Amino acid sequence: MLEVLDLPGDRRVVFEDSGKRGGRPVFLHHGTPGSGDGPKPRHSMLYRHGVRLIAYCRPGYGGSTRARGRTVADAVDDVAALADALGIETFAVLGRSGGGPHALACAALLPDRVTRVAALVSLAPPDAIGLHWFDDMVPSNQRSYRAASIDEDLITEELRLRTDRVRADPAHLLRLLRAEMPPADLHVVEDIAIERLLLRTYAVGLGDGPWGWIDDLLALRADWGFHLDDIRAPVRLWHGADDRFAPVSHTRWLAEHIPGAQLEVEHGAAHFGALRVMPRMIQWLVDREPPSAVA
Repeated sequence: MLEVLDLPGDRRVVFEDSGKRGGRPVFLHHGTPGSGDGPKPRHSMLYRHGVRLIAYCRPGYGGSTRARGRTVADAVDDVAALADALGIETFAVLGRSGGGPHALACAALLPDRVTRVAALVSLAPPDAIGLHWFDDMVPSNQRSYRAASIDEDLITEELRLRTDRVRADPAHLLRLLRAEMPPADLHVVEDIAIERLLLRTYAVGLGDGPWGWIDDLLALRADWGFHLDDIRAPVRLWHGADDRFAPVSHTRWLAEHIPGAQLEVEHGAAHFGALRVMPRMIQWLVDREPPSAVA
C-alpha cells in the first residue's frame, strides 16, 4: 500500500513500506519510468528474511511532487527525509536501471548512513571518460537520451505523447519495449506475474503525467552532482551481458571507478534479468557477514 510523507515547501513523497517492520532496512530506487509500486520481492519473502523494504517514487512519479531541474544527487534529500520520518538511522540502498545512479548518490553523499549499495543494470555518467555511451544501446533509448542532452522541449513533447498512450493503455509501453528486447529479456517478461508488475509500475508511475520520466532523463544526462570515488560502503554491481537498454559497458565502467566495487556480469541475461536477481541482491545488502568477492 502506498503511503504519503509531506515535505517542506508543499512537497510530498509517495512510498511503499513492505516486509518486516523493525527489520533490516533497504531503500529501493525504481527504474525509468517506474514507481514505488513496481517490481519487488513479495512481502512474505521480505518478512521471512527480516527485510524492511522502502520503495519510494522519485519526484514527478506516482503522486510524488515534481521537482523540476532536479539532479541525480537530489534523491538523497528525499531518502534522508523518509528515513528520518520512519525512525531509520542506517540503511542499505538498491537501484535498478535508472534508479542505479540514484542509489549510488545516496552511498556517496550519506556515508554515515548507507551500509551497502547494489546497482543493477545501471547507466554510467554522461561524461564517463573512455566510454562510448551510446554503443550497443537500442535506437529508442539513443534518441531519447540524445534529445535530453540537447533539447528539453523536444524530449518533453516526445514523452508527453508517449505517456498519454501509456495512461490509456499501460501495455502500450511494454509492446514498444518488446520490439527491441533481446531473447533473454523476452523470456523474462513472458512470466505473467512479472508482466503484471511492470504494467502496474508504468500505470502508477505515469498516472499524473510524464514529468518524472522527463526529469529522470534530463538528470541522467546532466552532471550527477556527486563523485563516485566518494563511495565508501561496499558496492555490488550486476549486469546482464546481453542488455541493450543500458549496455553492460556502463556497469563495467562504473566498476573501474567505484573503490572496491564488486562486479557480476551474467551471460545469457539482459536488462530485465535484474528483476530475478533482486531478491538475491537484497539478501546481500542485509547480510551481516563481511562481503565476499564475486567470482
